[in-house]
Amino acid sequence: MLFDLELIRKVYASMPERVRATRSLLGRPLTLSEKILYSHLFDADSTLKFIRGADYVNFAPDRVAMQDATAQMALLQFMNAGRSKTAVPSTVHCDHLILASDGAQADLDFALNQSREVFDFLQSVSNKYGIGFWKPGAGIIHQVVLENYAFPGGMMIGTDSHTVNAGGLGMIAIGVGGADAVDVMAGMAWELKMPKLIGIKLTGRLNGWASAKDVILKVAGILTVKGGTGAIVEYFGDGADAISATGKGTICNMGAEIGATTSIFGYDNKMSVYLAETGRKEIAEMADKIIADLRSDEDVYLNPEKYYDQLIEINLSDLEPYINGPYTPDAAYPISEFVKIVREKNYPQKLEVGLIGSCTNSSYEDLTRAASVAKQASTKNLKVKSEFIITPGSEMIRFTTERDGLLKVFGDIGGVVMANACGPCIGQWKRHTDDPERKNSIITSFNRNFAKRNDGNPNTHGFVASPEIVTAMSIAGDLTFNPLTDKLQNENGEWVSLDLPEGLELPPNGFDVKDPGYVAPVLDGSSVKVEVSPDSKRLQLLAPFAAWDGRDMENLRLLIKAKGKCTTDHISMAGPWLRFRGHLDNISENMLIGAVNFFNDKTNLVKNGLSGNYDAVPTVARDYKANGIVSIVVGDENYGEGSSREHAAMEPRHLGVKVVLVKSFARIHETNLKKQGMLALTFAEKADYDKIREDDIISVAGLTSFAPGKPLTLVLAHADGSRDSISVNHTYNEAQIDWFKAGSALNLIRKQVAG
Repeated sequence: MLFDLELIRKVYASMPERVRATRSLLGRPLTLSEKILYSHLFDADSTLKFIRGADYVNFAPDRVAMQDATAQMALLQFMNAGRSKTAVPSTVHCDHLILASDGAQADLDFALNQSREVFDFLQSVSNKYGIGFWKPGAGIIHQVVLENYAFPGGMMIGTDSHTVNAGGLGMIAIGVGGADAVDVMAGMAWELKMPKLIGIKLTGRLNGWASAKDVILKVAGILTVKGGTGAIVEYFGDGADAISATGKGTICNMGAEIGATTSIFGYDNKMSVYLAETGRKEIAEMADKIIADLRSDEDVYLNPEKYYDQLIEINLSDLEPYINGPYTPDAAYPISEFVKIVREKNYPQKLEVGLIGSCTNSSYEDLTRAASVAKQASTKNLKVKSEFIITPGSEMIRFTTERDGLLKVFGDIGGVVMANACGPCIGQWKRHTDDPERKNSIITSFNRNFAKRNDGNPNTHGFVASPEIVTAMSIAGDLTFNPLTDKLQNENGEWVSLDLPEGLELPPNGFDVKDPGYVAPVLDGSSVKVEVSPDSKRLQLLAPFAAWDGRDMENLRLLIKAKGKCTTDHISMAGPWLRFRGHLDNISENMLIGAVNFFNDKTNLVKNGLSGNYDAVPTVARDYKANGIVSIVVGDENYGEGSSREHAAMEPRHLGVKVVLVKSFARIHETNLKKQGMLALTFAEKADYDKIREDDIISVAGLTSFAPGKPLTLVLAHADGSRDSISVNHTYNEAQIDWFKAGSALNLIRKQVAG
């Protein structure tokens, strides 16, 4: 038994009373999110009424999950926290460091050889501190969590933005940076601003080519990449209850693409059946007994406008398949309009690669629906025109689908099955192409499609759709093909249509697996040694960041004024850089190299204020740091959207950046900056962004009286002798100000654990 049944028993034993107390405290019916949030307060006896979108709240999550790329830095930090064992059940999942190239076994063997040092480090640290370890090839963290650890009514955090996938089993699951994980593993409170609530009522039933994926693709178009920021998205309605548990997981997974804190569905029969089918019948039976506490109260469903900050309604019966992209996951088009968009915008019509699977869409249902389409290529004498890649989400899914013949169906049309890992979804893809400079189109069933996200090529136009649509379009090899209306000419010269996809939510013969890939830690890890070679290029022990010196900051240099979209991929790229995720100094060589410099519209080319020359961003930052000069980064809207990677905060901190000033932040990145002892500031007047000049000398005034809700002042000394003073805001509370003063949240934790 991998999951902690005793922990879940305790959650369910206390939840009904906590829900009743919260209902009495607030004096009204409760949403599901409120029930779970108030049931997981760090101070279980608290009688405070928290204001959504305003009050910071301390929570006590039930568990922590970490993927191998982020786990390195999280555990390097945890080693400095002074604990002998994690305070809550925690797991590490090796899914990011496997490069997709030639096929599952070859790629896994290559990864085991190339990253042996990192995998050995993660396994030894896990063994020492009582952390469950999932070996390379075991599967993608979010699929493994859904199959083994997620449970209705629970709360977890994970060091990956798509942790939210577990909302498909009625769990509040939130993506965080590694420093947040350290808090929880160290037994400390985990802080989050009380989220606002967005209700999405689903009516009708999915039919035809439409799938759960199309729900979130449509929602992304409605809410955009920042429309969910600071909010939990709660799905409900008879349409929601009719969607499979894994379909719900798909919808929640891509909630990260609208900036949502998390997404969630209420507990229902679909979840109960999935729990039982994945070996967790005891949990289903316990959840069935308190089902009323694992769903919103009845009046919430009857009068949702009274309880949600925003309400959206979607009739699933009318939902078309959607295709989103390129370059942003919220460019949403129903398939009936997509052909016109492709031609109007002159996107490359030839579809070069189709990719299905990933943590978002690799369920049994997804793969059976895709296989039903793929099989038609064989039976209808159609030649597949695009390269076709399949990425199973876990070893259990891979083993079961191979047993049931699904993988053979894909292989029969030329499909290549990659390792059970993230692969192309996160840029870990050695793409085989004859011309990397050619503008080209690919389509995936993944979640993100930022420029260079999948293959590192800025000329690749990445589109996102359901697995069945991806499969159909791969058969056609044409971005303008609409399987709902169009025909294809087969090898015999006949024009044929593709039939509707058919799928099964669960395998008729049950799930099966020989070796799921789990390694349990020893009971007593005190004698386990964790060694990091001082000569390692992959791993580096951490030194604490310096505490604040108690003075205002003066004479800062502008490192870069980033223009437009600046995601965590722009700030700290993945792909080949993943190999340095455990070595802060080495990975800092990728800091902000993807950000566009406002002053010259170029990437990785900024002015060195000391020499007057232009150079790479990390090079200029290191020069400033070597000369004792603090630097500042300025950014645009929704700065830091995307992955939860705290490297995007730690690298600037390491290279001497102490202030990040933007028009607005993505939630996780703002928190990560705070955790590392940095100043995360926003323009009080967004137009003041235009006042920042390339040669400015900048000072921050008001730090000696730094307080919640009190703006600070930036003084801009321009090269022509003129000056501007601008007001800047922040969202720091007292505890976060203490992080800043101590130099980082970890510095405080270490002191508190030491007593």
